[in-house]
Amino acid sequence: MALIETAYAKINLALHVRKRREDGYHDLETLFAFIDGGDRLVARPAEADGVTAIGEFAAALSNPLDNIVAKALNDLPRPDGLNVRLEKNLPVAAGLGGGSADAGAVFRMVRDAYGLPADWRVRAAQLGADVPACVESLTCIGRGTGTELQPIANDLAGTPVLLVNPRAPLATGPVFAAWDGMDRGALPEGPASQIAAQGRNDLEAAAIELCPVIADVLALLKQTGAFVSRMSGSGATCFALFRNENSLYEAAQVCAMKHPDWWQMQGKLR
Repeated sequence: MALIETAYAKINLALHVRKRREDGYHDLETLFAFIDGGDRLVARPAEADGVTAIGEFAAALSNPLDNIVAKALNDLPRPDGLNVRLEKNLPVAAGLGGGSADAGAVFRMVRDAYGLPADWRVRAAQLGADVPACVESLTCIGRGTGTELQPIANDLAGTPVLLVNPRAPLATGPVFAAWDGMDRGALPEGPASQIAAQGRNDLEAAAIELCPVIADVLALLKQTGAFVSRMSGSGATCFALFRNENSLYEAAQVCAMKHPDWWQMQGKLR
């Protein structure tokens, strides 16, 4: 019997970078949220683990047998192998946690079919800072490197959201390296909507310096009537939140008309 999971696209409704750490990572505070669409994984029992990738962005992946899906499979003990087909619908190196979301989907598959080991959170964090949040794929606060998770009142569930990426891959490391090192303060208090409205992304300036077209994406989204628009993660994907679906569709049409080469995805916050 096949196991089927969606790897929900992750966005950072706010991302406050607080300081550089001696281990090379950064202490941050972020509001994770997830879209009701993303990559699709189908797994079937097999003698040995295996991964194949299809879809629009499959060619951008490293060797499927050595990517984060394969590493997640290798890290989770179970009596049977799983042959996973990954439909890569999300752009790679895009600030959407695509690889982490894929790994999170693997954790859910294994959890539902076999159960997870007691230390699964540690195993998830070792794969990537966003992976623990992506396992549950629910709105939450992330602290430390993003692995220290805290539940939050989610009054944004069901909010229409538009994702736009200018098809410009942007690696996370150089963006963090270009951050100016200035601590601009903690996340606001309150429910998700208040944090999203009053928060910021401290990596926007660094990302725009490396990938100037991000500024064009943000400028266009700010003209759409969205009540929040911002870059996600380390870029280059940006998002816009809308009060209703009609506003979302109108914005998506404008973006498609003005920049037909840009990637976009419409959905709702989980």
